[in-house]
Amino acid sequence: MSNDEMPNVPAARGRREAVREKAQQVHAQQSRARIIRRVSAALAIVAAVVAIGVVVTWVFASAASKPLLNPANMKDDGIVVDAAIPLSSVAGGTLADATPTPTPAPEVAEATPTPEATTPPPVDIRVYVDYLSTGAAEFQLANAKQLSQWVTDEAAVLTYHPVALLTAKSNGTKYSMRAANATACVATHEPETFFTFNHELLIKQPEVDTDGYTDPELAAMAIAAGAANPKAVRACIEDEDFASWVRDATERALSEPLPGTEDV
Repeated sequence: MSNDEMPNVPAARGRREAVREKAQQVHAQQSRARIIRRVSAALAIVAAVVAIGVVVTWVFASAASKPLLNPANMKDDGIVVDAAIPLSSVAGGTLADATPTPTPAPEVAEATPTPEATTPPPVDIRVYVDYLSTGAAEFQLANAKQLSQWVTDEAAVLTYHPVALLTAKSNGTKYSMRAANATACVATHEPETFFTFNHELLIKQPEVDTDGYTDPELAAMAIAAGAANPKAVRACIEDEDFASWVRDATERALSEPLPGTEDV
């Protein structure tokens, strides 16, 4: 080997050492990057699990803080219109006074004994109402006065069953369900005004495939029907306290035998 080549040996060795050192640095950086990615992924998974846990806890806590409610003053998912309720007090003047004017009995010279007439039991009338159904509105308009008369005379027991069959026919606002919820709220907090409110919802019924009334508007109508406790009625309607009950009652009406129809 010539003397001219000797000085190049340390230079070549230095370059190799520099390359090796650079490679080690790159490898170390790549290793740190892999570790960081793994730690970040693990932290992301932990964060996701924590977030899911928080959401689940919040959902169950919310459900626990607001239990499923059932309305009061109900019988077989229906609201009985009592004979003691002033049925003639319907807003809008669409229902005439159902109380007949008493007429004097004719004078009889001598009373002839006759067998006592037996009073037939009152007829059980059950009306299943979807407050977006045109058929329900037509039935109410045609029969409200007669129904009122029969209840006043104790000739009939009148029960309204709110259902929500047309919930999907109100542009996503679920009007049928919300209107039925509103009647359940009135039945619970102001049962003496139910017939009036029920009548108002039907004679002022919105058209199918429209939004229908908002919850505040429904609450205003319920209060206008004569609610003595407007705060409770408004809160119940706007919070949709009985929405779950409406869904369950509708399902029962569709899937189970209707009360009083065992022999039909």
